[in-house]
Amino acid sequence: MSLLQPAQIAFDDPGLAARRTELVAALRAFLPEDAVLQQREEVQPYECDGLSAYRQLPLLVVLPRTVEEVQRILRLCNEREVPVVARGAGTGLSGGALPLGDGIVLSLARFNQILDLDPVARTARVQPGVRNLAITEAAMVHGLYYAPDPSSQIACTIGGNVAENSGGVHCLKYGLTVHNVLSVTFVTMQGELVQLGSNALDSAGYDLLALYIGSEGMLGVTVEVTVKLLPVPERAQALLAAYDDVEKAGQAVGEIIAAGIIPAGLEMMDGPAIQAAEDFVHAGYPTDAAAILLCELDGTNQEVSEQIMQVRALLLASGATEVRTSQNDAERIRFWQGRKSAFPAVGRISPDYYCMDGTIPRRALPEVLRRTAELSKEYHLAVANVFHAGDGNMHPLILFDANKPGELERTEELGGRILELCVEVGGTITGEHGVGIEKINQMCVQFSPEELRQFHAVKEAFDPKSLLNPGKGVPTPRRCSEYRQLPDRAHRH
Repeated sequence: MSLLQPAQIAFDDPGLAARRTELVAALRAFLPEDAVLQQREEVQPYECDGLSAYRQLPLLVVLPRTVEEVQRILRLCNEREVPVVARGAGTGLSGGALPLGDGIVLSLARFNQILDLDPVARTARVQPGVRNLAITEAAMVHGLYYAPDPSSQIACTIGGNVAENSGGVHCLKYGLTVHNVLSVTFVTMQGELVQLGSNALDSAGYDLLALYIGSEGMLGVTVEVTVKLLPVPERAQALLAAYDDVEKAGQAVGEIIAAGIIPAGLEMMDGPAIQAAEDFVHAGYPTDAAAILLCELDGTNQEVSEQIMQVRALLLASGATEVRTSQNDAERIRFWQGRKSAFPAVGRISPDYYCMDGTIPRRALPEVLRRTAELSKEYHLAVANVFHAGDGNMHPLILFDANKPGELERTEELGGRILELCVEVGGTITGEHGVGIEKINQMCVQFSPEELRQFHAVKEAFDPKSLLNPGKGVPTPRRCSEYRQLPDRAHRH
């Protein structure tokens, strides 16, 4: 039995039929007919996010077009105590957008407009349903771009990025979503419109913007975001280094940073991930390597020329068996294509995979890689490793088959062990995917009961009835107590 999947509620539960009928009538009093989905086949596409191991059909799905409609929907649900799960593109990997059987999904898919792009101020004001990559596509004509670039950037939305505080391969140098957003406008569960932050460099009072970004849809529903844009660097060049030992590659990461060089991106892939990516996109990866490092440097021509030589020397000195330097932009993009396609590539070689998201100190990278390999053998489950190695954000991909009895549960346990290993070495259970339901048990390991009580107090201040994405992100004291009492789960904070 899954330790994570909430108890499922049948879509045709007779007890929900009357509630569905009443809600549909109330919603259609101010929404167009096509903005309210109630039939099983209509709501089925919303039953899960990118963590497809867990599914639940929602009571209803609503697709508003205006801020006023969002406000009215939330006021109605607050009055009737109907839970609400906000949803962007559904690419999240922690179950953060998993619906509730007795609640509605509020899709922001129709909020897909870039409202303003100011090349002088280097900002873009966008609706939450705008795709991450679409911001850069619109800004490129001005020589600008939006720095955070998750692997799903072609599909994921800026609203979802705000909810999870997404990063990407270039977050080592340019930061996560929280470092690239100036302001957010959101609607509370009571239907109030609130703006946090501003176009100024700083705002008076508490930094509630940083609190809101990464809150996983538990504090409000985002309806507008203002992001910072950066000038496209004069030059960008990438190196690909192959290693015959995974720990050597891990040690090389620390040596590059210790040399005072901050690459735009510093990524690592192990053997199984290399093979899967090469078979999928034919990026030219050395498939006989135990690991590869991808290092991109950007800046002025002189700066990049000097750093390329420095990093190349460091890679060879650290034991790289081969080092390639991109000769043009097309080759640089090809180097990255394999890394950005790693998740779907692994999906081709296994019926299912479970993507973890722990973050560790760089110094612990070799140890964590070694102990993850030991856990993989212990659980008889293959693990392909993909890392934002520069900032220690690791993405072990556990390969499994959900159709085999007990294999999902074994995968959950292995994933939990890997996350707890991250905490043990001084890291954290998530870097950019969020907690959702996937990591909720490990919150009990990383945080003390006193700290968790403070998290709940923040939630209550914004959402007193706990109707926005309930059951996600922060575990209840009872859940933690039960988790700690499981066999082999004697944890100390």
